[in-house]
Amino acid sequence: MSNEIRPFRIDIAQEQLDDLRHRLDSTRIPAPLPGDDWDTGVPTVWLREMVDYWRGGYDWRAEEAKLNAHPQFTTEIDGQNIYFLHVRSSVPNAVPLLLTHGWPGSVVEFLDLIGPLTDPAAHGGDPADAFHVVIPALPGFGFSGPVGDKGWTVQRIAAAWAELMNRLGYQRYGVQGGDIGAAVSPEVARHAPDRVLGVHVNGTLSFPDMPVPEAELATFTELERDRLRRIEAFMNEEFGYIAIQSTRPQALAYGLVDSPAGQLAWIMDKFREWTFPRNMNPDKIIDRDRLLTNTMMYWLTGTAGSAAYVGYAQDAPWGEAKQNSGVPTAVLSLAHDIGIRRYDERENTITRWTDIDRGGHFAALEEPEILLADVREFFRDLR
Repeated sequence: MSNEIRPFRIDIAQEQLDDLRHRLDSTRIPAPLPGDDWDTGVPTVWLREMVDYWRGGYDWRAEEAKLNAHPQFTTEIDGQNIYFLHVRSSVPNAVPLLLTHGWPGSVVEFLDLIGPLTDPAAHGGDPADAFHVVIPALPGFGFSGPVGDKGWTVQRIAAAWAELMNRLGYQRYGVQGGDIGAAVSPEVARHAPDRVLGVHVNGTLSFPDMPVPEAELATFTELERDRLRRIEAFMNEEFGYIAIQSTRPQALAYGLVDSPAGQLAWIMDKFREWTFPRNMNPDKIIDRDRLLTNTMMYWLTGTAGSAAYVGYAQDAPWGEAKQNSGVPTAVLSLAHDIGIRRYDERENTITRWTDIDRGGHFAALEEPEILLADVREFFRDLR
């Protein structure tokens, strides 16, 4: 295995963009179901508008240029090609920070944070809060896809991330992530507790054993009760996508890699459910171009199947207790999130917990200023 780190630049062939345009021109929108609303999935009227904008208003070349404005690289780790952005700060003694996205996200989630993290002074911050940032695409996702073998558990991904940071020459660093990134980040600390300064996540680290005993439930705060109700609602109303992606990712992939509208609808369904407030269309919360660029990370690379396979076909023992790494850990819990501190503390050394009454699952896209401030404050005492 080579440890070589190779410069990378996104350069999508025009033929591929022409093919996308042709497929969008030929989109078959299904007949609307009664009500044609989000209760049964993405509404046909809304999706048609998004497809029309994708065809005639969205400019991939402009978005490609935004990505290419940052240094990008690939390297092979544990037999897998890994793509990542690596942006160094010019500030002396900046702290390396490893950012991990989730599903159905991508490295695109963090684009607006790169400048403020690496050059705080240029964005109204304190230079003492500067970071070098490393943003890898998860194995099987985007330009880190597809995957060549099975077994890419969060523990294996964490080991790969530790090796990536080692190759970049970073001996001490912080980690941050949401969604799958919130599962991977604490595992990096467990894999290399002597090298990780701190773990910051948005979302939740663990879930209670269900059902919660009545005696324990009696000690819950109203906020904890609300989050437990939403965990139960998720399991009853939204678990279907996990059931499909964790058992038949290949069957699902045929439709998603062949139909851009299908790929868009599959991703947008989750952006609508998981953004805040839930009753707003996702493009009213997150910029429409950013939503489409995130979708393009899946479409252009044909990685809907491998992303589902890695994200949800984990073969680690269910419910197995995890060792506490002892590394200081911060949780940013936005309004949509369902983290309950008492359960997260069972396997993690929680030193900072921040509850916010707004914001959804995609913190870096929805509330970048809140996420940025929390990351800065947490790592300020760990530098």
